[in-house]
Amino acid sequence: MRITKFEHATLRVEAEGRALLIDPGSFTSHVDELHVLDAIVITHEHADHWTPEQLARIFQHAPNVPIYTTAAVAAAISEKVDGHEAAVVLPGDEISVGAFTLRFFGGTHAQIHSSIPQCDNVGVLVNNELYYPGDSFEAPEGIEVAVLAAPVGGPWLKLGEAMDFVMAVAPRHAFGTHDMTLSVAGRGMSLSRLLWATEQGGGEFHPLEPGESLDI
Repeated sequence: MRITKFEHATLRVEAEGRALLIDPGSFTSHVDELHVLDAIVITHEHADHWTPEQLARIFQHAPNVPIYTTAAVAAAISEKVDGHEAAVVLPGDEISVGAFTLRFFGGTHAQIHSSIPQCDNVGVLVNNELYYPGDSFEAPEGIEVAVLAAPVGGPWLKLGEAMDFVMAVAPRHAFGTHDMTLSVAGRGMSLSRLLWATEQGGGEFHPLEPGESLDI
């Protein structure tokens, strides 16, 4: 399995010559190899994780690709992207699509502030190897995670909590995601802390840059 990090929170996962795209949002440039898509996962409704414009461009290359997401995002896609619908998934759901098995966890976006309503958020475990939590620190309890996509920065994120999350999951491999809101210095500092946290469980941290991949 190959995992490619793009800007901010977008990931492409490849297996058996097929691909899965996760959270193609507003901070991310165009992703290629769209003709081999088996599915798209959108963890929650915020624009840095999906936009109608990104989906419209993807549909030009993969017009029938299924989307798995929350009820709010599915309703927005039905309203804003002509001729397309999305399947609603909930924590505890498991779906097989093409080369991928998807298991969903969590349920709620991490709190930004008490004045801002929390929205639904689903983390996803791909092929029982890669766990991507979306905007949350919900861990897949009782599961040994091979690769963790660990959030690095954002208005909802405190670095110490991100470190605790990495140590709680104790993945064999980890890399940083959700990082476009940080300065170069801030991102570097945060990645160094997540490297330390990963090593506490005996794992290896990979400081991927946009466009770089991890093969597992």
